[in-house]
Amino acid sequence: MENGQNKIAGDPSTPETPSPLHLLGVDYWHVKTRAGGDLYTTQYGRPFLNHLMPENWLEARWFEQNREKLEGSSTVYRTRTRPLNGRSLEIVVKWCRVGEQVPFDTMTLNKFAQAEFNSPYEEFSCLMEMRDTRPGLIRTHKPLAIYVPPERLEVWQTGRSESTIAHKKAKHRDVELDICRQYILIYEWIKGVSAVEGLARTSLSKPQQSDILERLTLKVIQDLAVRGFRVIDTKPAHIIVRVNPDGSLLKDPAGNIAYALVDFELLERTPEYDQKVTHARRAVYLKRQRDRFGETASHAYPSHLQPVRIFGIDYVFGHTESTQGALWVVGKDPALFDYFLPERWRRTHKVKLSEGNDVFFTKTKDDINIVWKVSRMGERPDVNPQSPGASRALAYGYNSPFEEFTFALETSRHGISTAYPRAIYMTGLETKIVDYVEDKSRYESHANIRAPGGVSALSPNHNYITIWGFWNGVDEMLAAADRVYCEGINLRLATYTGYVSKTDHEALLDIERQRLLKIGLEDLNLKDDHILLSLDPRGLLIRDAEGIPEMRLCNFELVARIPSSP
Repeated sequence: MENGQNKIAGDPSTPETPSPLHLLGVDYWHVKTRAGGDLYTTQYGRPFLNHLMPENWLEARWFEQNREKLEGSSTVYRTRTRPLNGRSLEIVVKWCRVGEQVPFDTMTLNKFAQAEFNSPYEEFSCLMEMRDTRPGLIRTHKPLAIYVPPERLEVWQTGRSESTIAHKKAKHRDVELDICRQYILIYEWIKGVSAVEGLARTSLSKPQQSDILERLTLKVIQDLAVRGFRVIDTKPAHIIVRVNPDGSLLKDPAGNIAYALVDFELLERTPEYDQKVTHARRAVYLKRQRDRFGETASHAYPSHLQPVRIFGIDYVFGHTESTQGALWVVGKDPALFDYFLPERWRRTHKVKLSEGNDVFFTKTKDDINIVWKVSRMGERPDVNPQSPGASRALAYGYNSPFEEFTFALETSRHGISTAYPRAIYMTGLETKIVDYVEDKSRYESHANIRAPGGVSALSPNHNYITIWGFWNGVDEMLAAADRVYCEGINLRLATYTGYVSKTDHEALLDIERQRLLKIGLEDLNLKDDHILLSLDPRGLLIRDAEGIPEMRLCNFELVARIPSSP
């Protein structure tokens, strides 16, 4: 955004630069309110930022005089904003019930025993996706904004379950959700009345009204299902219709009752559609990952992402706003960024791959296999002091994540197979303390490397996580046909299980060492678990034309350039 383009004339309280952010697939513009609350406007609400500032609709006297309680078990009102520039907005404001118990009848409870109210961000995300999904058209009121007042309540005052909120936070870890704060969803007001009230205004008999109401509700459920969604508690009160002057209900061009839907706190994808979306996202991912460095990947960048280049490597950079963290995704394609947002992989089921280090395998929510590692930058290298080269390793120190990725891609360009570097995630302000960092050399040598906005790319107050592709085939092959081509097994395990003899074990280590030396690099602590071998679908070692097992380097923590001779 350019400075000066975000202030809306007519209201001096409007912040100069609302901050763009991307949460669960939805673009928001975030501003702090006068009282210290948070307002997140969508693409529909942003043009009305002034109107949606809480002092223009939630001020106690104004709200009391202009609100109308709407039907339903939730706290929801119709109201209007103060007139600004000669215009007032008709809006619906609804207090989010995330974390509260869902009131169901017995039949529904048995069928959807695990149902939970959406968080505000989930609700907007599902609704925006449904509005954009084809085929067909389901009219809804537009989601304008989420307002989070600054006041904090006691847990007992909120009516929320701590375990339910904990589950929500684990599901979407990097989306801010505070059990002690309220969340108010702001929608546009949509003209009309509920289907129950609309039919009551007609001259139809009660049995006729009941029959039409039942068929209309069933049609709504079917229309939602066609688009891949369902509302667990579809109610006639949530179906809005319009009454013609003659008392009949407005029809669409096909002759059906025209309707719009409201209330989406229990909207979700159907299991079938959710699986379909996951498979589609994975297919797109594989093709884009194959082409991540190509010029065809250089698409227009959305406002919350920027291209950066560090040590000659292209990245897509963006913030993970709700954690004050950041993400660098390898390549030139901004469409790959969302696949590596922490909520896509940080809390999925993981398997630890190393006894001594924080290295994990997981399958992301997009069905993508990755390995993520907590960087040991700043720690004292874990090497045997008696081993050759130990003094060099201790003096050199662990590489930064950016150095690791640089060496991985440089090695690959020279024909040495490696694990695929995917992304670097910087966590929020929660981890390392400067005084306890044993090796500050990387923070000093990287001091001039800045993220967009001028902030240092490396900070000892953050942890860094490197994300790597899990080896099951080369990118080009997976993009062409998505199936498992091979299975990785490190040299240590291959030797232990008998795939490789102890003699060949040492020979393979030496081969990899010599390959690195030829391109001017060395691993100062090369170990057998740094090398991946590949098994084909029959369980046999894949070998090259000379009969040597194919090897893939997967650890770059202590890879260094060989010093030039004086």
